Amino acid sequence: MAKGTKNLVILIGNLGQDPEMRHMTDGKANATFSVATTQAWKDKDGNKQEKTDWHRCVAWGKLAEIIGEWLKKGSKVYIEGRLQTRTYDDSNGKKCYITEVVATDMEMLGNKEQKKKTEVPPPEPTPQDGSNDADLPF
Repeated sequence: MAKGTKNLVILIGNLGQDPEMRHMTDGKANATFSVATTQAWKDKDGNKQEKTDWHRCVAWGKLAEIIGEWLKKGSKVYIEGRLQTRTYDDSNGKKCYITEVVATDMEMLGNKEQKKKTEVPPPEPTPQDGSNDADLPF
């Protein structure tokens, strides 16, 4: 990485649709999905206002497979990644640009019920000194 530069994007939002899954010719998984982020504020008259932005995201490899398996339309997620701009020629030969977030990390958020389905509970702590909970005075 060049000194003094950083390309980091963090999004916390909801999926706008189910992820679209593809597999490249080399077998590598690819997931594309959109994440909505909404900001809310009160205008000068005290009325609530909202603005929603849509972010195109892409993930590769194992992360793409996890996203494809676990995320659905409406899922609340934390996405971390970097911005990338690509170019392509449309059917009329016009050069088009697309900017997307290349996801490098994802965490499923949401209510406890959703998390119960996807998180493995941590192992129960075991006493290191050979004692057990029955020996504790509380």
